[in-house]
Amino acid sequence: MPDHTIEEQEEEIAALTKVVAAFENYERDAYSANNRRRKDAHRIPLADRELLAKLGFQDKLVEVDKCIAVNAQFARDIVAHTGIFGDAGDEIPDPDEEDEEGEDDDVHDHELGDEDDEEDSNDDEHHGHDHGHSHQHSHGHGHSHSHSHSAPSHSHSHSHAHPHSHASPQPQQSKPTEHDMEKVRSTIKQFVRDWSDEGKPERDQCYKPMLDALLERYKDVPDSERGDIRVLVPGAGLARLAFDVAKLGFASQGNEFSHYMLFASHFILNRTRKIHQHTIYPFIHSFSNLRRREDLLKAVTIPDVLPSDILGRDFSLVAGDFEEVYGDESAESEPQHGPWDAILTCFFLDTAKNIVNYLRIIHRILKPGGIWINLGEGPLLWHFENNTSNDISIELDMSEMMKLLDMVGFEITSQRTIPTTYATTLEGMLSYVYSAEFWTAKKKTA
Repeated sequence: MPDHTIEEQEEEIAALTKVVAAFENYERDAYSANNRRRKDAHRIPLADRELLAKLGFQDKLVEVDKCIAVNAQFARDIVAHTGIFGDAGDEIPDPDEEDEEGEDDDVHDHELGDEDDEEDSNDDEHHGHDHGHSHQHSHGHGHSHSHSHSAPSHSHSHSHAHPHSHASPQPQQSKPTEHDMEKVRSTIKQFVRDWSDEGKPERDQCYKPMLDALLERYKDVPDSERGDIRVLVPGAGLARLAFDVAKLGFASQGNEFSHYMLFASHFILNRTRKIHQHTIYPFIHSFSNLRRREDLLKAVTIPDVLPSDILGRDFSLVAGDFEEVYGDESAESEPQHGPWDAILTCFFLDTAKNIVNYLRIIHRILKPGGIWINLGEGPLLWHFENNTSNDISIELDMSEMMKLLDMVGFEITSQRTIPTTYATTLEGMLSYVYSAEFWTAKKKTA
């Protein structure tokens, strides 16, 4: 594999620095939003303010401040280990860095490569299926040359901004944008779906049918031999589906483009020592569509399982754009290349700029006799539709998609529609339900 150019290294450092800055800016940004509510409450007539006081509105804002402080420490902890990105991570400015002992036994190997700063405009925490107030995009085209390493362990001391202070921001290359901060908020919320007891109903809707189909396909393989079956999970996000595949005994590899997701998945998998170790307040970022104050202030503990349960299993994550990592036919010697016995895609296909190329890559790297298990395409939320970055965007309807599968060389062996939510607010008054298309497919025989 050729050495990375200085320009690529600089792009990588800039992208990582931007993500670290966004996580570290969470506290200031969240307090600013909550203080805006305070200011608005003081701008209304006195009689109206008195009614709000009787409702305990100001008390609610004080409670939100307390939740912000907890989330802020969690956000800082996520980016306290930039060394997972190799030499580039070593060059990210970190205050008061100090080594810790006894925390370098990673659950999985991270194969992390260069990704350019196109992520700034095009990626979302996990493919943009967050039903808040915006639909954002995932998957740009980065430079992905993967390599494995273990992540060093560091601890950092941080200054804490008082919720009502106006301290100047920490020095950084550029101030995080609202788009960057929305990624941080959505990443925090994504932990509910993937790593909490509360997220189990959604995981059962989406991941369970996929895992059941995988087990059914290899039901004749003894448990002791599942480690010989290689399973790829593109668009792995916070890596729960890939983790569950590994927990079943298969050799599992996830692929993810977003640095936000990669930092967060590394943290939950490799810096967690017990079930329910971390507490977050994922619902405090929006006061809309809530029935009760308790729903706003609900604490969620993560993880619901112990990540170290799969120590010793063949489990890895590869960073980078799916098309560049797996579409490079000249790099067949790299460990991430196939052939793969099974490929699992969940809310992934509509992240494509050119869906034809996505399908061709999946077809090429899938082993003859292997299985492709997909869930999520319907509705087709094409992530680059009407983009402002001049990216290609090929948008098909479902009937065209199914015809294209046949043209590329897939035979659908089973298909059904599964209603599912995605990162919904628990007990909220608004939720989006996808009519998700679920299928299993195999390569056509010549």
